[in-house]
Amino acid sequence: MNESAALLKQYASDAGLAVSPEQLEQFSRYADLLTEWNQKVNLTAVTEPEGIASKHFLDSILILKYIKIPKGAKVIDIGTGAGFPGVPLKIIRPDLQLTLLDSLQKRLTFLEMLLREISVSAELVHARAEEAARQKQYRQQYDFAAARAVASMPVLCEYCLPFLKEGGVFAAMKGPDVKAELTSAEKAVSLLGCSTEKTVTYTLPAGDGRSLLFFRRTGSLPDKYPRHGSKIAKFPLLSV
Repeated sequence: MNESAALLKQYASDAGLAVSPEQLEQFSRYADLLTEWNQKVNLTAVTEPEGIASKHFLDSILILKYIKIPKGAKVIDIGTGAGFPGVPLKIIRPDLQLTLLDSLQKRLTFLEMLLREISVSAELVHARAEEAARQKQYRQQYDFAAARAVASMPVLCEYCLPFLKEGGVFAAMKGPDVKAELTSAEKAVSLLGCSTEKTVTYTLPAGDGRSLLFFRRTGSLPDKYPRHGSKIAKFPLLSV
């Protein structure tokens, strides 16, 4: 077990989350492969053991502390990058049916290798979020969706909320100051047939502030959403 996994063991314990020895071995291998591949493919700016354990692994699995994801749920990680938060969630909850979506093939190439090495199964989808969300096999098919993209909330909501089935929940992983962003997203959330569930704030071991914004599908999704990516970016569904 490497340093990242050893730190995660302590961090998870402090947070009241259980991680088995087998899971710690998976996280250990994950950290090694992430560091190794990052030298040739730009996957993350966080490469030191403490950062990997806290900002990648712990931050991903803390979702499970704040919301109950049903057993066997269909989960999609939108803009997954190096696999966060989807792969750590799957390590802790092997029962989840995971889809990892990203627009860059080089990231999916890394993930394909990673999943094989740590014996984790997931569907890999090479597509832009707004394109995948218009395909029948992905549109309104998921119990739970997550993303930790840097896009503004109105934009992020239009990318992600269309994947939710009735009653499904989307978790947006954000920084500490989200009040203004949440207000700006009210129109988008409503137009996309969803409602704000709750907001949770917490602090990672090194002192970094984080927020989880949860939204639930409570209504129907209009056929016109999501729009083309250029329209989403140029004309976000802003509350006024």
